Amino acid sequence: MANSLGYGIIRNPDQFFIGGRWVKPSSDAMLDVIAPATETVFLSVAEGKESDIDHAVAAARHAFDNGPWPRLAHAQRAEYLRALSAKLSERAGDIAQAWPSEMGVILPVAQGTASFLPSIYEYYAGLADIFPFEERRVASTGGTGLLIREPVGVVGIIIPWNAAPFLLAFKLAPALLAGCTVVIKPSPEAPVASYIMAEIAEAIGLPPGVINVVTADRQASESLVRDPRVDKISFTGSSAVGRRIASICGERLARYTLELGGKSPALLFDDYDVEAAAACISQSTRVMTGQVCAALTRVIVEESRHDAFVEALSASFKTIRIGDPYDPQSDMGPLAMARQRDRVEEYIAKGVAQGAQLATGGGRPAYLNRGFYIEPTVFGRVDNRSVIAQEEIFGPVICVIPAKGDDEMVKIANDSPFGLNASVFTNDHGRALAVSRRLQSGSVGHNGFHVDPTLGFGGFKQSGVGREGGIEGLLPYLESKAVVMDDAIASTTKPHAAGVL
Repeated sequence: MANSLGYGIIRNPDQFFIGGRWVKPSSDAMLDVIAPATETVFLSVAEGKESDIDHAVAAARHAFDNGPWPRLAHAQRAEYLRALSAKLSERAGDIAQAWPSEMGVILPVAQGTASFLPSIYEYYAGLADIFPFEERRVASTGGTGLLIREPVGVVGIIIPWNAAPFLLAFKLAPALLAGCTVVIKPSPEAPVASYIMAEIAEAIGLPPGVINVVTADRQASESLVRDPRVDKISFTGSSAVGRRIASICGERLARYTLELGGKSPALLFDDYDVEAAAACISQSTRVMTGQVCAALTRVIVEESRHDAFVEALSASFKTIRIGDPYDPQSDMGPLAMARQRDRVEEYIAKGVAQGAQLATGGGRPAYLNRGFYIEPTVFGRVDNRSVIAQEEIFGPVICVIPAKGDDEMVKIANDSPFGLNASVFTNDHGRALAVSRRLQSGSVGHNGFHVDPTLGFGGFKQSGVGREGGIEGLLPYLESKAVVMDDAIASTTKPHAAGVL
């Protein structure tokens, strides 16, 4: 079982990290982090107000405009990234221990993710030597053209509660390599990873103001988005909030990257084993209790095999051991918070009301008398135009939709406002590739839940704008500048290591 308090994991929960030091907040307001398995307070952290956000933005702006960070060579910044990685390896146990008490993920998943995080910083450090931050070209007007990729400036990083350690790394690492300074705004429900990163920044001597951390709720967070000193917002969260951020950024033409919601389809074709597909969907659903934006929540199956798949998936769901996320016997933990459990229950009720067949689940486990738990749930004979098939539930609820033939399956898959992830289950590789090209989705897996951030991750339609991970995840933190020089100067000038002449 977890400790009732998480104060031993982070040093300064009642302060913010701004300008390279820990500072007192502008008010005495605190935010309670509620452990979802016990419904007790795990940790309380300072609540940032608009004045605290203003202070952090000023520090990041000063560090970018006057500090050394954006003027270092990329190789120098890479050394800081490697130092971050090394310290993060030392703190992996702290992140793993805290994460289940923030959002209910089971401990083995938390441990696996925490051990993977340092490699993200190592990956971006490695790009310092191979990414073309400066390219020499022949200008069409004569002379020599230089395409220079420079840091976009001050970045506001807004982190959600469901996968905070993972998503923070894929935003922070490329921003730092590019030469940006950042204000990190963690979710009030999951602040620990951001606090740990602030402690690491202090420990390795990162220049003041490069990383700033302020935990805040929605009103103060919006001031970060509105601030004209912030050049870019990187946000992961709901499509509704993403639209709000995009509209605010649009008013002042700020840059933004949005990784938003999903209602991802899995297409089960007639040549693939029903039991194998059910096992795969069951395994992926229990990860983070279905609170994954890319989760495969709509299974589109041939009409003739619909009932067999529903039966197989229901049987697999019934074997899932739901319990305390720190218990090694648990396969799936609770939902992250009371409002999330209420949301999932409301969608289940809507599914029943609209005529979908509730095959298994739909309630709270009878043997758990506290905690935000929900049973993994399967609906059969779902109409793709129904609420539960069109809206993101963000919980372990699967809609099984019957269809006839490849064309209808693809049509149903694309009949969604989202386009984040998808999967194609077939033994025919040619068929899988052909269908994947027809799907309106940022990622498509073959015979499983396959999302590879090193290839770039993001969505079509209301699932977001831009990509994170890989080289594609670095580009949004860079601005391209074209410089045309006459031959006499260009022939005697060598590009600076940092891409600045």
